[in-house]
Amino acid sequence: MDSRRRTVGELVRERWGDHRPGLWFEGRVVSHHRMAAGAAARAALLAELLPPGAEPHVGVLLDNTPEYPLWLSAAALAGAAVAGINPTRRGPELARDIVHTDCRVLVTERARLPLLDGLELPGVRVLVTDTDAYTELLSSYEGAKPDDTGASPDSRFLLLFTSGSTGAPKAAVCTQGRIAAAGRSLVDHFGVRADDTHYICMPMFHGNAVIADWAPALAAGAGIALRRRFSASGFLPDVRACGATYFTYVGRAVQYLLATPARPDDRDNPLRMGFGTEAGAVDAAAFEKRFGARLVEGYGSSEGGAAVQRTPGTPAGAIGRAVPGDDLAVIDPDTGRECPPAAFDGTGRLLNGDRAIGELVNRGTSLFEGYWRNPEAEEARRRGASPGAAGPGRAGSGHTGPGQAPSGESGPGEGWYWTGDLFYRDADGFLYFAGRGDDRLRVDSENLAAAMIENILARYGDAAAVAVYAVPDPVAGDQVMAALALKEGARFTPASFAGFLLAQADLGTKMAPRFLRIVDRMPVTATNKIHRVALRREGFRCADPVWWRPPGEPAYRRLTAADLDALMARYRAQGREELLTR
Repeated sequence: MDSRRRTVGELVRERWGDHRPGLWFEGRVVSHHRMAAGAAARAALLAELLPPGAEPHVGVLLDNTPEYPLWLSAAALAGAAVAGINPTRRGPELARDIVHTDCRVLVTERARLPLLDGLELPGVRVLVTDTDAYTELLSSYEGAKPDDTGASPDSRFLLLFTSGSTGAPKAAVCTQGRIAAAGRSLVDHFGVRADDTHYICMPMFHGNAVIADWAPALAAGAGIALRRRFSASGFLPDVRACGATYFTYVGRAVQYLLATPARPDDRDNPLRMGFGTEAGAVDAAAFEKRFGARLVEGYGSSEGGAAVQRTPGTPAGAIGRAVPGDDLAVIDPDTGRECPPAAFDGTGRLLNGDRAIGELVNRGTSLFEGYWRNPEAEEARRRGASPGAAGPGRAGSGHTGPGQAPSGESGPGEGWYWTGDLFYRDADGFLYFAGRGDDRLRVDSENLAAAMIENILARYGDAAAVAVYAVPDPVAGDQVMAALALKEGARFTPASFAGFLLAQADLGTKMAPRFLRIVDRMPVTATNKIHRVALRREGFRCADPVWWRPPGEPAYRRLTAADLDALMARYRAQGREELLTR
């Protein structure tokens, strides 16, 4: 095996002369060779457009069209970086993302132009891909050949915005060497072949689509198929039409696929597997039974700070073990000490979640390459063993010479890498995801993880989607609230739901939801993740029907205006009313 550190630009160049199908999009097929030629033309154009001394950064504000992988490939050849711009951002926040990442070129399409109206984008050249002017501009570079001599493994390649629950998104730096290695690793782990087709239906401004779908396809010489935006009803027709064998998912995409009407021929498709996060064991099993393709849950982040890989013998419900080279531990963030192993009863119920659940920390060599111009965020990620330990690791500015990754004091591997995610570990070292850091609840002095409760509530027969989150308790700590989207034609009956809860042996005494919100459709972000920030902010004071189980009462009943007035009086009396809007 070639042990050299490779570049993404090198992988793009190797597709020159490969006339096999390389891209499928809305019935059109483009060869690998034509994709490499198109990337070379755009790389040459980019070199002309960038002002002298400017950071080689190009913003991409597009749906999943062929222009997206073309500009990724062009940036790789040019030694430049792509900042994927989230189209759900608006106004000053959208402008902030573009300006913060020093994009002097912004690639977009006519459908997205209204988002840019009135924005202050000084010095930014906007290219609109579906116009005659763009076609004419590119025509001058049609004869360009792929040249990756300006790229190195340390060249910045991606500036991936992470979706934090508070504050402005952070742009994680990803170098060509790391993305090329990640692609190769997935090729080896999943046995990706050159005759495979990777279906990319998750948004390409997100790390999942680029790192876990596009990169391994490029590394293996496999083809890709694009869907402008995820569509549950369009998924299976696309898969069959393009011959897709592999896809990635995030958030609730799998639930939406399972909610489509079942057909006798659902298993008649070429899919081998899907790879992603947050599907849940129940939905993963249902997907494989219905569509005949297994789903493999993994854990990783755009930052590259820690990764968990499924291995043979991984127990049900577990993600897997640390990838080679990572020293992962579950740490109590308050003490800096390692949490004890998880203890289970005979039904698999976690018995010591209050002590076993902690933050996943990489104590080994981390691949984290920093955040662009955000030393405070870097310091929060990469710090010492505990608040009382030797102190946080130093963090650089995330800014060096044009096109190069941070180095020196902000280089990979300094200090511990704190993921911000909750896990627990069993006695054999297998790791179980327990939720995001923001999903921790503290009920009656007991720590709970939202993801664990969600996995239990997902068994409810009429549930199409479930989200669990914290709302403040009137006195101290939190109360459990759940949002429940029902299957088509189902009606919520409180007695049935209460009976279901009583039958769940692994539902702890503090886990049953105090409040239950019935939604027509679960609110989600652009990446199909549940919009927990919005759910938490609205709490039980929302337009949807809310059922609740008052303290000391065994049954659920509708939350009335009188109930709400009495609850708010309690919050005001304790000085905690303002917590309901955070």
